[in-house]
Amino acid sequence: MTYRMCVAIAIVASLAVPALVAEDGEWELPRTPWGDPDLQGLWTNETITPFERPLEQDKEFLTSDEAAAIKESVAQRRAATDGTSPPGSVGGYNQFWLDSGTEYLPSRQTSLVVDPPNGRVPTRPSAEARRDFNKAHQGDSYDYMSVWDRCISRGVPGSIFPAGYNNAYRILQTPKHVAILYEMIHDARIIPLDGGSHVDERIRLWMGDSRGRWEGDTLVVEVANYTDKGWIASNSASRRIKGIPQSGDLTVVERFTRVSEDTIQYEVTIKDPEIYTAPWKIAMPLTSDPDYEMYEYACHEGNMAVELILGGARAEESASRKASASGL
Repeated sequence: MTYRMCVAIAIVASLAVPALVAEDGEWELPRTPWGDPDLQGLWTNETITPFERPLEQDKEFLTSDEAAAIKESVAQRRAATDGTSPPGSVGGYNQFWLDSGTEYLPSRQTSLVVDPPNGRVPTRPSAEARRDFNKAHQGDSYDYMSVWDRCISRGVPGSIFPAGYNNAYRILQTPKHVAILYEMIHDARIIPLDGGSHVDERIRLWMGDSRGRWEGDTLVVEVANYTDKGWIASNSASRRIKGIPQSGDLTVVERFTRVSEDTIQYEVTIKDPEIYTAPWKIAMPLTSDPDYEMYEYACHEGNMAVELILGGARAEESASRKASASGL
């Protein structure tokens, strides 16, 4: 995003019309000065709702008592381990440094994945094999590491999948563009609204090529032209899906619908025939948090992860050779 574009977006965004309340007290959808639904602001989506439905769970929605019991269990587990780190962990040593949510989604759905109906991503065995191979060989080369660990990008829609922290998104609008700043890795994404075609198919992008349009009061964004070097998800909160690769045939359709003063309903449908046996869909709310402070995520600044992972692997190999040579 250029400085000039940032300034232009900021100026137009400052003219946004505030939310209105009808005379009968019901909420009315706020609109920009040019008439589009106003999606602007700071939004978050931290939650304890799992990415996929647990195998032991056989229904789409929890009761309020079930959700409360899981919430309490999560809180107790975090309290019991707060201030400690498991062997080998170099992450945050207490909950102060994390922000992975404390609540189930208001819908009490049992997973972020809502289609297929079983709440599970329909991955092909070949995609899972590639995931497992990369995990087993990440000490061999950076090529096998997460693109997040390498500070490249979390991709689309991976950048909006809830993680352990930095689950904030700033949305800005102009008559011809929507811009989204993702707190994690500070990816800046600009979505043209001109209804034009995607860039030449020979051009492949980490976050794909986005083209947006309004369908009624819903912003619909179609994304194509992905590189085949990325992952659909790169954080541990996505569990089994972390490390699943993507192909150049990946296509994504996102829908942003503001449904209340403090909620945007976000839905995304993902298709990649090489990786999945069928399309799959995620649905979740984005919640307004105007007081949230979004700081720079300086991913490369002081990041020694790649160097240390590779160096550690070489040290292990050296130790193994010495042990073999000495007959141990």
